[in-house]
Amino acid sequence: MIEIRKESRLEQYTSVTELSVNDAQLLEKAKQALQGSYAPYSKFNVGCALLLANGKTITGSNQENIAYPSGLCAERVAVFYAGSQFPNVPIIAMAITAHAKTFTIEQPVMSCGACLQSISEYERRQGEPIRVILQGETGPIYIANGLHHFMPFMFWQQELHS
Repeated sequence: MIEIRKESRLEQYTSVTELSVNDAQLLEKAKQALQGSYAPYSKFNVGCALLLANGKTITGSNQENIAYPSGLCAERVAVFYAGSQFPNVPIIAMAITAHAKTFTIEQPVMSCGACLQSISEYERRQGEPIRVILQGETGPIYIANGLHHFMPFMFWQQELHS
């Protein structure tokens, strides 16, 4: 038997004041993106902001639909828009935050598996990791340099690292 281990590394910050100016600005844009969220069913609003290599910032918010699963998560809204409008421009960083109408989110919110897999496709295509910044409404901020820290056994990872 061989044991296989993969390690995830996250940086944790206690306050936005500890972040670089760029990271703090991107997180603020993700918070602003919450305003466009349409979440009447889950009452769980998610905002995402992407920083592209050309300096542009793209935002997205979750869009629900009564005909579940026809809605779309904030991360995929932003990433798919960036991919369609700026197809050859790498995503440098992304910030994700959330707000719930019925409770306070005190921990960073992780993207769902479908979003992580979708984002990882862009990371693979551009050949560079995407910096991911996560924060709830309050509490710590997590930062990871690449999607593999959240999904160490991604569908395509074998192809890249074999």
